Amino acid sequence: MATKEQQDIDAFTAVESLRAALAEVGIVLPSLSVDGASPALRLVELGRVRSDVAARLAEALQRGGEE
Repeated sequence: MATKEQQDIDAFTAVESLRAALAEVGIVLPSLSVDGASPALRLVELGRVRSDVAARLAEALQRGGEE
């Protein structure tokens, strides 16, 4: 269950934070955006990525984002 603090995070801020963090490890999610269809839910659309990008993202997460 999400805490009140987690629910209060602006989706646009979250998208830009995620975009910047991914860029630091050389990953670009071209479809990363805010889901405008349900603003009250503050959903972030990650979109589709090629399998090599998904594998690089998994590797970055597994090593904690450290290069």
